[in-house]
This record gives sequence, C-alpha cells and structure tokens, in this order.
Amino acid sequence: MEKRRLGRTGHMSSIVTLGTFAIGVLDQAAADRLIEAALERGVNHFDVAPTYADAEVRLGDYLRRHPLPDVFIGCKTEERDASAAREKLMRTMERLGRDKLDLYQLHAVCNAGDLDACFRSGGSMETLTSAYDDGLVANLGITGHGWDAPATHLAALDLYPFATVMTSANRFMVDNTEFGRAWTDLLERAARDDVGVHLLKATARLAWGDRPHRFATWYEPFTEQADVDRAVSWALQQPITTICSAGDEALFGPIADSASRYRDYGPADHDALLTTAGYGDIFVAA
Repeated sequence: MEKRRLGRTGHMSSIVTLGTFAIGVLDQAAADRLIEAALERGVNHFDVAPTYADAEVRLGDYLRRHPLPDVFIGCKTEERDASAAREKLMRTMERLGRDKLDLYQLHAVCNAGDLDACFRSGGSMETLTSAYDDGLVANLGITGHGWDAPATHLAALDLYPFATVMTSANRFMVDNTEFGRAWTDLLERAARDDVGVHLLKATARLAWGDRPHRFATWYEPFTEQADVDRAVSWALQQPITTICSAGDEALFGPIADSASRYRDYGPADHDALLTTAGYGDIFVAA
C-alpha cells in the first residue's frame, strides 16, 4: 500500500489507517483476523480510542502476543478535564502495553466550545502537553468531525502547533461553499506548517434516519464498490496523508481495495458522486 509522510511526525503512514472501532465490537479471534488482514495489505497505522468499545483491549491483547514495532499507533481522549484525561491516558497505555504512544490527540473537538473546554485552565490540553514533556507521547494532535470541524481545527493550530489533525470531509461536504472554504484553508495551513492530515468520513453516504443500521457505523456508508472507489479516490487526491477506515469489518476490504486504484478516477468521477441517490448530510441527526 502507498505510504505518505504524516507531517512532522516523520512517519510514513499507509494511505489507509485501520479505524479500530471495527475491532472493538468483535471478539478477540475476529479482531486478530482483521488486524492481520490490515497488516497483510500494508496498513501500518492504527487509530484507537477508549470510546471505541473494546478496541484498546483487543489491540493490546494482539500487541502483547505480536509486537509490532513499526506500526504507528494513535490514541485520543474525549475528556475535557486534565485529571480525567491523565487517568484515561495511563489506562490506555496499560491496555496497549506501551510505555510511549506515537500520537495522542484531543478527541471529538468539533466546535469552538469543545476547543475552549480543552484549552481552559485545568483542561485536557494540560495533560497532553505534560505527557509530551514527560516523554509519554511522541506527538500531539487534534480530532473532530462535523460541519465546524475544519474551521475549529484551523483555530486550534493558532493555539498550539499540533503535529496532526484528524477531520471529516467528503465530496458532498466540500460542495458547501462555507465548509469548502474552511477545508481549503485548513489544508493550506497544514501544508505550510507540516501538519499530517487524517481524513474521516470519506466513504460516508447519509444519516441512517429511521432505517435499520446494517453496519456498526453511526452513519450509512457507501457499499457499492464503484461508489466506494470514487469516494476514496476523491479523498486520496486531496493533499492529505491517510484516510481512516470505517468502523465495521465488512467495510475495510472495499476501502483498502479502492486505495489501490484511486488514481484511476478523476474529477468527473468524483463529481458524479453528487448525483448518487442517497448521498447527503450524515450529521443531520447527530
């Protein structure tokens, strides 16, 4: 699998990151199989969080049996209080069996209020900076999704020189003038400051609404391979480092397959997504 430099972390990350919510909802044997399938395809970057069901436990169990020194592991915290964030950080490190994390991120910072909560006196950002200073984490980042995320993350880079941002965008979202402008501004800033960019929700299709949830994702994903191909192609032709795979094991293979042929599609194919039935706002019910 193609690899790209994750900003000033210096890590050459696979262009697909394993989103480990997909293993968090599996038993250990099934989680092992998905981890190994990702490794066989060349994935060398895992994204994990305490809120991803049992993902930390599943990944930690695997890592104790199969040390993977070359795999980059990013984790994160939704806690906004410094002491609570510190407690979660130490629990994460214990679960993963690591004495240092490659990347630790403020998680689900989706708007200005979230950002303010992290950066207030006694907020979780204090835990991240102290962990970095103490050598517990090698790099710091910020994550979030939603219509305000790119603008929020751009503002965050004014407050702290994060090494990475993980933000949501897809072809539908960037067609919105305001969002598209913020997305472009964030990417330009990231390039200028050598910030690695993880992309979320590249293959998201629509909010579930009242329809039955057929996958372990809170949004309805694209499932037709042609649609997945176009969505992944659009994403990987943006100036980003990596896309995060969706949180269901059934969706990993199609996304990884699409990443192997993303150069086969162009702007007309990407624009065709906008006329695909059922492509819309995944955050409408969020």
